[in-house]
Amino acid sequence: MKISINRLKQYISLTESPEEIAALLTRSGLEVEAVEDFVSVPGGLEGIVIGEVLTCEKHPDADKLSITT
Repeated sequence: MKISINRLKQYISLTESPEEIAALLTRSGLEVEAVEDFVSVPGGLEGIVIGEVLTCEKHPDADKLSITT
C-alpha cells in the first residue's frame, strides 16, 4: 500500500523525514519496501512560464482566432 506523507500529516504531527518515518514504521513491525518521490509533472515545473490574459479580441481577418494581450 502506498500512502502520501501529506496524508499522514493530516492525522498526526510529523517532523521527521520520509526516510526516518520509514525506519520508525519498520521498527514498529510494519514493513516499508521503499520510499518514493512523486512528481506530478515529469521533469518538474522548471522552464514553465505563466502569463495573464488581460484582453481578448476577435482577429479582424479570421473567424476562429483571437488576439490576446
